[in-house]
Amino acid sequence: MTIATWPSELPRPERVSWNLTRQDARRKLRSDAGPPRYRRRMSATAKLVSLSILVSRDGKAIFDRFFDDTTEDGTMLFWVPDPTTDGWALLTEGNLPILATDTQYLLLPETWLCAWGDQPPSETVVGVEFRISFSVVVMP
Repeated sequence: MTIATWPSELPRPERVSWNLTRQDARRKLRSDAGPPRYRRRMSATAKLVSLSILVSRDGKAIFDRFFDDTTEDGTMLFWVPDPTTDGWALLTEGNLPILATDTQYLLLPETWLCAWGDQPPSETVVGVEFRISFSVVVMP
């Protein structure tokens, strides 16, 4: 089985809609008095991420084809570039970009293995573009 890859033609997610929530791996222990205590419930936890992209009519068709056909209506896992890391320059301790060559920065590659979130993607019209909002579960 081949795992699908996020279409490179789609833009990076919008910053305004970005929301990441970590799955809670703790189990609260009951106590009669004092502060709450926790122990680990599981060792591998997922991240739940809400995203949106703003696309043209062509971008909407690419997204629809990816969701409907490639991931079979959101039932298949897929690889997506991590929007917070992938393609950003690797920095030195002084926050200066590291050059791979005289003109090229050394870029960070990072991908997530994702499943679609609980709700299917939703769309709104913004002028002549479409805002597609969706959530993904980043696998541990």
